[in-house]
Amino acid sequence: MPRLGVNIDHVATVREARKTVYPDPIAAATIVELAGAHGIVVHLREDRRHIQDRDLLLLRQIVQTKLNLEMAASDEIIGIALKIRPDKVTLVPERREELTTEGGLDVAGNEKRIAEAITRLKSGGIPVSLFIEADSEQIKCSKQVGAEAIEFHTGAYADAKNETDQNKEFARLKKSAKEAQDYGLIVHMGHGLHYQNVVPIAEIEGIDELNIGHSIIARAVLVGLDEAVREMLALIR
Repeated sequence: MPRLGVNIDHVATVREARKTVYPDPIAAATIVELAGAHGIVVHLREDRRHIQDRDLLLLRQIVQTKLNLEMAASDEIIGIALKIRPDKVTLVPERREELTTEGGLDVAGNEKRIAEAITRLKSGGIPVSLFIEADSEQIKCSKQVGAEAIEFHTGAYADAKNETDQNKEFARLKKSAKEAQDYGLIVHMGHGLHYQNVVPIAEIEGIDELNIGHSIIARAVLVGLDEAVREMLALIR
């Protein structure tokens, strides 16, 4: 069974919509862990649209499972990561105008910059994963630049308009997972996964972790965060 990392960014999104002190991502992280999730995921964006520096500092103090920091390979955020020391960093592409992360990191086109970021983070004892498309060139380059893990962007699978397209994307993810494992990379998957589409992904052999946020927080609005996490864990099992 893959482990479940729960992205709590959208708890902070609701808070920042009114610039209040609630709902509190720190409280959410505690509930998520008590419900049985295996890790907490947050994205500290350069524009600080949801998670704030203080959130990250407090999360590092209270998270009992694993804290996975999603971030751009920028000098400022790398410096923060080296100070806070999350259990893992996931490097992702980032554009200020996007609503959420769109597509995977272009490792092949930015090998030098990404390799330098990985070297700095690993020198601080922080393992690094790269958020990439299920593409042979990106997988190979991820290994070459020193990543220990990759996370496949599952957006095309999640957004498929029909069963044929979804099956095609699923086959691509399954093939790429095997390819990455052959390189010795740890394989994660995430983006757009929800309660109706997660089971086939969870059944792919060798998947170490699924990182899911929006669908769990959306479900939590209706049934509560504890129940939403437990329902997702039951599906993954």
